[in-house]
Amino acid sequence: MLEQLKEQVWKLHLELPKNDLVKWTGGNVSARDPETGLVVIKPSGVLYDELHPEDHVVLNLDGDVLEGKLKPSSDTASHLYIYRHRPDVNGVVHTHSPYATAFAAVNKPIPVYLTAIADEFGGPIPCAGFAMIGSEAIGQQVVEHIGSSVAVLLKNHGVFTIGPNARAAVKAAVMVEDVARAVWLALQLGQPDELPAEDVAKLHDRYTNVYGQK
Repeated sequence: MLEQLKEQVWKLHLELPKNDLVKWTGGNVSARDPETGLVVIKPSGVLYDELHPEDHVVLNLDGDVLEGKLKPSSDTASHLYIYRHRPDVNGVVHTHSPYATAFAAVNKPIPVYLTAIADEFGGPIPCAGFAMIGSEAIGQQVVEHIGSSVAVLLKNHGVFTIGPNARAAVKAAVMVEDVARAVWLALQLGQPDELPAEDVAKLHDRYTNVYGQK
Protein backbone atom coordinates (compact mmCIF):
# COMPACT_ATOMS: atom_id res chain seq x y z
CA MET A 1 0.00 0.00 0.00
CA LEU A 2 1.10 3.58 -0.75
CA GLU A 3 4.51 2.44 -2.00
CA GLN A 4 5.41 5.84 -3.46
CA LEU A 5 4.49 7.62 -0.24
CA LYS A 6 6.54 5.13 1.80
CA GLU A 7 9.53 5.82 -0.45
CA GLN A 8 9.09 9.55 0.00
CA VAL A 9 8.76 9.31 3.79
CA TRP A 10 11.81 7.02 3.96
CA LYS A 11 13.91 9.57 2.06
CA LEU A 12 12.64 12.37 4.28
CA HIS A 13 13.53 10.40 7.40
CA LEU A 14 17.14 10.35 6.21
CA GLU A 15 17.12 14.15 6.24
CA LEU A 16 16.65 14.21 10.02
CA PRO A 17 20.06 12.80 11.07
CA LYS A 18 21.66 14.48 8.03
CA ASN A 19 20.58 17.86 9.42
CA ASP A 20 21.44 16.92 13.02
CA LEU A 21 17.81 17.02 14.14
CA VAL A 22 17.77 13.58 15.80
CA LYS A 23 20.09 11.05 17.43
CA TRP A 24 19.92 7.25 17.40
CA THR A 25 16.23 6.31 16.94
CA GLY A 26 14.56 9.51 18.17
CA GLY A 27 12.15 11.53 16.06
CA ASN A 28 9.73 10.61 13.30
CA VAL A 29 8.05 11.71 10.09
CA SER A 30 4.53 10.87 8.96
CA ALA A 31 2.55 11.67 5.83
CA ARG A 32 -1.15 11.52 5.07
CA ASP A 33 -2.21 10.45 1.60
CA PRO A 34 -4.72 13.11 0.47
CA GLU A 35 -6.69 10.64 -1.66
CA THR A 36 -7.23 7.81 0.83
CA GLY A 37 -6.69 9.67 4.10
CA LEU A 38 -4.31 6.90 5.21
CA VAL A 39 -1.13 7.71 7.12
CA VAL A 40 2.41 6.39 6.68
CA ILE A 41 4.66 6.66 9.74
CA LYS A 42 8.06 5.48 10.98
CA PRO A 43 8.23 2.25 12.99
CA SER A 44 9.23 2.60 16.62
CA GLY A 45 12.88 2.27 17.69
CA VAL A 46 14.46 1.58 14.29
CA LEU A 47 17.85 3.13 13.50
CA TYR A 48 17.74 5.50 10.55
CA ASP A 49 20.52 3.73 8.67
CA GLU A 50 18.63 0.44 9.06
CA LEU A 51 15.27 1.86 7.97
CA HIS A 52 13.75 0.77 4.63
CA PRO A 53 10.64 2.01 2.79
CA GLU A 54 8.79 -1.25 3.42
CA ASP A 55 9.36 -0.92 7.19
CA HIS A 56 6.95 2.00 7.41
CA VAL A 57 3.52 1.41 8.90
CA VAL A 58 0.22 2.31 7.21
CA LEU A 59 -2.69 3.27 9.47
CA ASN A 60 -6.11 4.86 9.21
CA LEU A 61 -7.01 7.92 11.28
CA ASP A 62 -8.52 5.68 13.98
CA GLY A 63 -5.11 4.09 14.56
CA ASP A 64 -5.87 0.72 12.96
CA VAL A 65 -2.75 -0.77 11.36
CA LEU A 66 -3.56 -1.70 7.77
CA GLU A 67 -0.08 -2.70 6.70
CA GLY A 68 3.27 -3.20 8.39
CA LYS A 69 5.03 -5.87 10.40
CA LEU A 70 6.64 -3.46 12.86
CA LYS A 71 5.11 -1.47 15.70
CA PRO A 72 4.44 2.16 14.71
CA SER A 73 6.08 5.16 16.37
CA SER A 74 5.23 5.86 20.00
CA ASP A 75 4.05 9.29 18.81
CA THR A 76 1.48 7.80 16.41
CA ALA A 77 -1.59 8.75 18.47
CA SER A 78 -0.46 12.39 18.50
CA HIS A 79 0.24 12.44 14.76
CA LEU A 80 -3.23 11.04 14.10
CA TYR A 81 -4.82 13.57 16.47
CA ILE A 82 -3.19 16.39 14.51
CA TYR A 83 -4.43 14.98 11.19
CA ARG A 84 -7.98 14.59 12.51
CA HIS A 85 -8.08 18.18 13.74
CA ARG A 86 -6.12 19.83 10.93
CA PRO A 87 -7.48 18.76 7.53
CA ASP A 88 -5.01 21.16 5.87
CA VAL A 89 -2.05 19.17 7.24
CA ASN A 90 -0.63 16.17 5.36
CA GLY A 91 2.81 16.00 6.96
CA VAL A 92 3.97 15.92 10.59
CA VAL A 93 7.52 15.79 11.96
CA HIS A 94 8.83 15.39 15.49
CA THR A 95 12.46 16.03 16.47
CA HIS A 96 14.63 16.72 19.49
CA SER A 97 16.94 19.12 17.65
CA PRO A 98 19.27 20.57 20.32
CA TYR A 99 18.99 24.35 20.03
CA ALA A 100 15.22 24.36 19.54
CA THR A 101 14.82 21.82 22.34
CA ALA A 102 16.90 24.06 24.61
CA PHE A 103 14.21 26.74 24.24
CA ALA A 104 11.56 24.09 24.93
CA ALA A 105 13.44 22.99 28.06
CA VAL A 106 13.11 26.46 29.57
CA ASN A 107 9.54 26.89 28.26
CA LYS A 108 10.36 29.87 26.03
CA PRO A 109 9.03 30.65 22.57
CA ILE A 110 11.43 31.88 19.89
CA PRO A 111 10.60 35.53 19.10
CA VAL A 112 10.87 37.03 15.64
CA TYR A 113 14.43 38.31 15.93
CA LEU A 114 15.34 37.32 12.35
CA THR A 115 13.87 37.78 8.90
CA ALA A 116 14.21 34.01 8.45
CA ILE A 117 11.74 33.50 11.31
CA ALA A 118 9.29 35.94 9.73
CA ASP A 119 9.72 34.27 6.33
CA GLU A 120 9.14 30.67 7.33
CA PHE A 121 6.91 30.97 10.39
CA GLY A 122 5.12 34.31 10.06
CA GLY A 123 5.49 35.03 13.76
CA PRO A 124 7.09 33.71 16.96
CA ILE A 125 7.59 29.97 17.30
CA PRO A 126 5.30 29.18 20.25
CA CYS A 127 5.99 26.85 23.17
CA ALA A 128 3.21 24.49 24.24
CA GLY A 129 2.86 22.82 27.61
CA PHE A 130 4.24 19.51 28.81
CA ALA A 131 2.51 16.25 27.85
CA MET A 132 3.41 12.60 28.32
CA ILE A 133 4.46 10.47 25.37
CA GLY A 134 2.27 7.66 24.06
CA SER A 135 -1.22 9.13 23.97
CA GLU A 136 -3.01 11.94 22.12
CA ALA A 137 -1.85 14.44 24.75
CA ILE A 138 1.08 15.78 22.74
CA GLY A 139 -1.11 16.14 19.65
CA GLN A 140 -3.62 18.08 21.72
CA GLN A 141 -0.87 20.47 22.85
CA VAL A 142 0.29 20.91 19.25
CA VAL A 143 -3.19 21.70 17.91
CA GLU A 144 -3.99 24.01 20.83
CA HIS A 145 -0.78 26.08 20.70
CA ILE A 146 0.62 26.04 17.14
CA GLY A 147 -1.77 28.69 15.85
CA SER A 148 -0.93 29.86 12.33
CA SER A 149 2.68 28.70 12.63
CA VAL A 150 4.09 25.51 11.11
CA ALA A 151 6.15 24.75 14.22
CA VAL A 152 5.66 24.50 17.95
CA LEU A 153 8.01 23.69 20.82
CA LEU A 154 6.87 21.26 23.52
CA LYS A 155 7.90 22.08 27.08
CA ASN A 156 10.65 19.76 28.36
CA HIS A 157 10.46 17.69 25.18
CA GLY A 158 11.21 18.88 21.66
CA VAL A 159 9.70 20.14 18.42
CA PHE A 160 6.69 19.35 16.23
CA THR A 161 6.28 20.76 12.74
CA ILE A 162 3.46 20.47 10.24
CA GLY A 163 2.95 21.13 6.54
CA PRO A 164 0.70 20.58 3.54
CA ASN A 165 2.97 17.61 2.81
CA ALA A 166 5.75 15.75 4.61
CA ARG A 167 8.52 17.53 2.69
CA ALA A 168 7.26 20.93 3.86
CA ALA A 169 7.06 19.67 7.45
CA VAL A 170 10.66 18.41 7.28
CA LYS A 171 11.80 21.74 5.84
CA ALA A 172 10.09 23.51 8.74
CA ALA A 173 11.92 21.22 11.20
CA VAL A 174 15.26 22.08 9.57
CA MET A 175 14.46 25.79 9.70
CA VAL A 176 13.37 25.68 13.36
CA GLU A 177 16.76 24.36 14.38
CA ASP A 178 18.62 26.79 12.13
CA VAL A 179 16.91 29.88 13.55
CA ALA A 180 17.00 28.54 17.12
CA ARG A 181 20.79 28.21 16.86
CA ALA A 182 21.17 31.73 15.45
CA VAL A 183 18.91 33.18 18.15
CA TRP A 184 20.79 31.36 20.91
CA LEU A 185 24.10 32.71 19.59
CA ALA A 186 22.65 36.23 19.36
CA LEU A 187 21.48 36.04 22.98
CA GLN A 188 25.08 35.36 24.06
CA LEU A 189 26.05 38.75 22.59
CA GLY A 190 23.13 40.82 23.83
CA GLN A 191 19.39 41.35 23.57
CA PRO A 192 18.10 41.29 19.97
CA ASP A 193 15.25 43.52 18.85
CA GLU A 194 12.03 41.91 17.70
CA LEU A 195 10.86 42.78 14.20
CA PRO A 196 7.69 44.93 14.05
CA ALA A 197 4.51 42.95 13.35
CA GLU A 198 3.84 44.82 10.10
CA ASP A 199 7.31 43.95 8.80
CA VAL A 200 6.83 40.32 9.82
CA ALA A 201 3.57 40.17 7.85
CA LYS A 202 5.19 41.71 4.75
CA LEU A 203 8.19 39.37 4.92
CA HIS A 204 6.02 36.28 5.35
CA ASP A 205 3.77 37.29 2.46
CA ARG A 206 6.75 37.89 0.17
CA TYR A 207 8.33 34.57 1.10
CA THR A 208 5.04 32.70 0.69
CA ASN A 209 3.77 34.30 -2.49
CA VAL A 210 6.75 35.83 -4.36
CA TYR A 211 9.98 34.06 -3.41
CA GLY A 212 11.21 31.11 -5.48
CA GLN A 213 9.93 29.55 -8.68
CA LYS A 214 6.21 29.17 -9.20
